[in-house]
Amino acid sequence: MPGAVLTPPAGAAGPDEQAQRPPAEVRHAAELAALRAADDDPRPPGWQLSLRAVRRFVVGDEQAGVSRKFVGNPSLVERALVSLATDRGLMLVGEPGTAKSLLSELIAAAVSGSSALTVQGGAATTEDQIKYSWNYALLVSAGPSPRSLVPAPMLRGMAEGRVVRFEEITRCPLEVQDCLLSLLSDRVMAIPELDGPRGLVFARQGFNVIATANTRDRGVNEMSAALKRRFNFETVFPIPDFDTELALVEAEATALLRKSGVEPPPRRDVLEVLVGTFRELRASPGQTGDARMSTVMSTAEAVSVAHAVGVRGWFLRGEQGSAADVVASLAGTAAKDSPEDLARLRRFLEQEVPRRGGGQWRELYAARHLLAE
Repeated sequence: MPGAVLTPPAGAAGPDEQAQRPPAEVRHAAELAALRAADDDPRPPGWQLSLRAVRRFVVGDEQAGVSRKFVGNPSLVERALVSLATDRGLMLVGEPGTAKSLLSELIAAAVSGSSALTVQGGAATTEDQIKYSWNYALLVSAGPSPRSLVPAPMLRGMAEGRVVRFEEITRCPLEVQDCLLSLLSDRVMAIPELDGPRGLVFARQGFNVIATANTRDRGVNEMSAALKRRFNFETVFPIPDFDTELALVEAEATALLRKSGVEPPPRRDVLEVLVGTFRELRASPGQTGDARMSTVMSTAEAVSVAHAVGVRGWFLRGEQGSAADVVASLAGTAAKDSPEDLARLRRFLEQEVPRRGGGQWRELYAARHLLAE
């Protein structure tokens, strides 16, 4: 039956409740509404919130009852917002897993009320997926017209005055990247197939672009100098503080486990071992003399492993995950980029873990045989 796939079953919850990961404007709708109601500060044209209100939404404000959503330097957030309020786009660069995409989503949700206008960059991304395409049935039957036009995120963002997110821009071919040049310079998109005024779409107030690029991929398709001039660059660094990273992993893993139907929260002593292991592996070489892991042992990866540890413990044994589950779950993270990473992880477990004190470190060492060969 047409449309049956998109129709929820009778009695099911609404789409927001069914979504595995609702967008930021849905997850934090109550906070955004409260901030809008109390926001008396001046705001840039086209913005739904002032810069100060967006900053509170992103970095949190305990007095206003606003939760902290991005663990990073507040001055980075301030500079990012100032960039968006000018005629420059915002480019967020950094190691994978440093919450660049989360930051862009939060800012877009607060500034425009929607973070859904997103282009996912990749080798197969085309200009049509960025600007616009056509409904070919209508195009053949009636010719080019606004009715047969299918707007992509960039055209919608310009026409509606919203922020557009361009994820992993450096994974796109250079000719695809450079289609942004005129859009960011002249703030107009030409549609040659349409004649007269219909062939030009001028950006409304509020339009801008947040792009992201991870430092592992920037050399794949290096941006042209002309395109770089259209952006202000901000680097998002990993979390430097152990306690802050531990608290973040605990909060995110607890939320993910709850969504997965896991009742008990993760054990804090297990998370301490997990976060400590990740920080050791992404730091400078230790006693083993190994180079750094080629796989990025990021906070996001630590959250993913903590999630897997909790799922493994609960659904296989009916209990909270243990340090042994950490070892069993680490192989999939460590072996992504290079077989040598798995050997480095094995040497870390055999040579450096015994020097650590505590019961969970001893259990981690005892379970080293669980690491896949």
